[in-house]
Amino acid sequence: MNFKINHLQHTGIPVTDLDTSEIFYKKLGFKNVMVSGFEHNGDKGSMAMMQQHEMIIELYQMPPKELKEIRSRSNGHIDHIAFDVSNIEEAFTELKAAGFKVMEEAPVFLPFWKNGCRYFNITGPDGERLEFNQIL
Repeated sequence: MNFKINHLQHTGIPVTDLDTSEIFYKKLGFKNVMVSGFEHNGDKGSMAMMQQHEMIIELYQMPPKELKEIRSRSNGHIDHIAFDVSNIEEAFTELKAAGFKVMEEAPVFLPFWKNGCRYFNITGPDGERLEFNQIL
């Protein structure tokens, strides 16, 4: 691959109550550095990026229709690991051409951070989701 992975960007954790989870992570020393909404299947969800030093955890609450699945788990889980890339188009093109299972048709824009970000996901051998993300 010619594109460069800069560093681990964040770990995404689905939560059932964003406010409660934000309080929990603040007690661990994390600060809320960004809040945003997002659309999923025509409904609105919300997220918060919690940071401590170089670590960033993305807490996100899916729309109400999607919360049932998260609440039914007997334990939590990490949803995805995100890698920071400098050129999302280059990463997308190379990974798709190399035969990786790319989940999106094209990089997706989200209104996160100051100017937004673009991302796409691939799946690993055990179904793990690896996100490639460029903050714009």
